Amino acid sequence: MNVNAAIAAVAALAGLCTGVIAMLAFRWSEREQAKPTRSSLHTDAVLPPGVDTVLSVLRSSAVVLDEADAVVKASSAAYALGLVRGGKLAVEPMLAMARDTRRDGEIRQIELDLPRRGTGRGGDALAVSARVAPLGSRLVLLLVEDLTEARRIEAVRRDFVANVSHELKTPVGALSLLSEAVMDASDDPEAVTRFAGRMQVEATRLTSLVQELIDLSRVQNDDPLEDAEPVRVDELVAEAIDRCRHQAGTKQITMATGGTAELHVWGNRGQLAAALGNLVENAVNYSPARTRVGIAARRIPATGGDLIEIAVTDQGIGISEKDRERIFERFYRVDPARSRQTGGTGLGLAIVKHVAASHGGEVTVWSAEGQGSTFTLRLPEAGAARDRDRSRSGTRESSESYDTGDLDGEDHGRPYETFTNEPLSAPEVLP
Repeated sequence: MNVNAAIAAVAALAGLCTGVIAMLAFRWSEREQAKPTRSSLHTDAVLPPGVDTVLSVLRSSAVVLDEADAVVKASSAAYALGLVRGGKLAVEPMLAMARDTRRDGEIRQIELDLPRRGTGRGGDALAVSARVAPLGSRLVLLLVEDLTEARRIEAVRRDFVANVSHELKTPVGALSLLSEAVMDASDDPEAVTRFAGRMQVEATRLTSLVQELIDLSRVQNDDPLEDAEPVRVDELVAEAIDRCRHQAGTKQITMATGGTAELHVWGNRGQLAAALGNLVENAVNYSPARTRVGIAARRIPATGGDLIEIAVTDQGIGISEKDRERIFERFYRVDPARSRQTGGTGLGLAIVKHVAASHGGEVTVWSAEGQGSTFTLRLPEAGAARDRDRSRSGTRESSESYDTGDLDGEDHGRPYETFTNEPLSAPEVLP
């Protein structure tokens, strides 16, 4: 009997412990469900009907505050910008603006520069626009727009307009002064001839600038793949050499090509010719007399299809490291004085960059001061042309190489310097 009583007592005690544990687990579960989440720091019941749905589709970062400045709801974008931390609005000016709006019901707006999350550096500031409005009788709604990209685009547009104005004003002003000089020297044939020559130079410079502005506008606004076709690389190279033949001949610069046969790229022929022509023309303009410019190409394997690399190598003055980061910006010139001598406008490399990007490729640069530069244009290969070439010539190695030639007999660690799929064509010494 005592044993049965003991067993019953133990069973009752076990049942009591189980009940206590179940009750504690239930309470703990209720507490966890009541905890704030990233999307809703209080229950949705405190929000007016439909507000939660509206906030979820807004592109702006949204934060709803209650009368105690606690965050009732915050969007994921608000957390990403670092506006909400630990259930509180972390930006003091916005918090002060919310309190003022709660007090008088007035809608307020402010623009601020905020440090990027985790950096705290002024150079990495985020430009935001914050707007606060009352939401019902107890809540305040804060909407924040990220203006950083819009500010950057506006700065680029402003700089572009200023640079265009300056670049156009210079030759126009020079033409005006030279025309006056010609009129004053009407009785001096030698002076008239000299001033007329200068006018012709300035007119040519103005024409080049206007044409490059038109080209830049076209490559930015047009879709080059609408008129895409397989384009032979050797034809692009020949056209680029013809474009600067006179200048190269004047400076006795040797032009050498290699690896361009049987290669095709896919794109707009006119834009591709302009891009490669700009690279070759820069190489000639910035190379000393009696040096060599090499143009070479090869096929390289890549995810989604093979690419064609076209490298233009010179023995020019080279580009410093700080300038290499900016040379593809519009109107940026490493040496403005030298650019004026060579007729450069500062738009050539910007056009190359846009053409490469719009064709699904890229342009890169290697350079060392006093050793020259290598600009590499990577473009998608024309698939149909590649298949025809492979069916005609049989199995081809997946990675071919090309040879730009040893420009000066020294190893400068320059990329694509020794490739051997086919010999260089005979160097062309332009007269």
